[in-house]
Amino acid sequence: MDTQVFKVKGMTCGGCAKHVEKALRSVAGIVQVDMDVPNGTAKVLGDAPFELLAERVANAGYELVRPA
Repeated sequence: MDTQVFKVKGMTCGGCAKHVEKALRSVAGIVQVDMDVPNGTAKVLGDAPFELLAERVANAGYELVRPA
C-alpha cells in the first residue's frame, strides 16, 4: 500500500478540501485521505492509479498534480 502526497490546485478553504477528500475517497483502493489546506496538499494512502484519482478530483472542480 502506497502513501503519496499530491498538490491540489484550486483548493483554497476547508469546504474545497471536503469536496476533494470526498472525490478521493470515492476511488476503490483508497484507505485514508488527509487534507492540508494551508499547504494545498492531499496525502493519500492506498492503491489506485494516479489517472483515476486525478479524474475524480477534476470532476469535483480541482486539479490533482502528480508529485515531482
